[in-house]
Amino acid sequence: MELRHLLYFKAVAEELNYRKAAERLFISQPGLSRQIRQLEELLEVRLFDRDKKHVELTAAGAFLKGEVDFVINHLESTKSQLKLIESGKIGELRIGFLGSASNRVLPDLLTHLNASQPLITTSLEELSNSVQVEMIQKDKLDLGFVRLASVPEDLEMKPVLRDSFSLVVPQDHPVQVADFRTVSQFKEESFILFSSDYSSFYYEQILSICRDSGFSPKIRHKSVHALTIFRLVENGLGIAIVPTSLKEGYDLNVRFMEIPGIPQFTELSVIWKPANRNPALKRVLPLL
Repeated sequence: MELRHLLYFKAVAEELNYRKAAERLFISQPGLSRQIRQLEELLEVRLFDRDKKHVELTAAGAFLKGEVDFVINHLESTKSQLKLIESGKIGELRIGFLGSASNRVLPDLLTHLNASQPLITTSLEELSNSVQVEMIQKDKLDLGFVRLASVPEDLEMKPVLRDSFSLVVPQDHPVQVADFRTVSQFKEESFILFSSDYSSFYYEQILSICRDSGFSPKIRHKSVHALTIFRLVENGLGIAIVPTSLKEGYDLNVRFMEIPGIPQFTELSVIWKPANRNPALKRVLPLL
């Protein structure tokens, strides 16, 4: 089996169209078909169900696609690490994060990392919970900062910040901090929430805060970005419920009011894959 077999298979598995895959690979369609047949013969399994109009992965093909993604991602990571080692670095740490991690947790980690491991470089990418989990499983990321109740068995999770919830209102809202007793005071307001794409667990927590106060929120807008939510609140388009730590790092015409007397809290956790072989990750884990 040659690496080209895997690259050709990956293209067909993603396109599910031999013509498009061949164009993407800059080879002829008959040549691509021949390479896929060769791979099937080597593996002694059928990878695609194919007729004149449709191409579909078999169960074996679907499994192989996940493994090929992992192999190719690992090869790309190895190439990057080699270049860094050649230049005198230990390696690169690839970090995914939710926006709320960038206010306190991430800067704190990077400060300690720069002080104790100056030969490690970092790349940072703001991503949703689900994308971070998938990318860490496929070795596209080394660390992720998420808000999740649990992760798959092949990953580790460690809470790094326990946070309360706050209501975000326009600066000129008539209800002041001294008058704030319960969220039910805002039951007639329009709400702007983090989308369930951000975290279905977190989204359900917000709804439960409102339910415990005896109402269902009128949700007018959703976003996965805190700044977007705060801008909408600032412009009088609704109010929001967010982790209290998000009040740091923004200079906007909004007011944060911590919600009193509720059992709900939110945890920011760091996740990683113990089987990850990146030497930079092993140097960073003690800092967590």
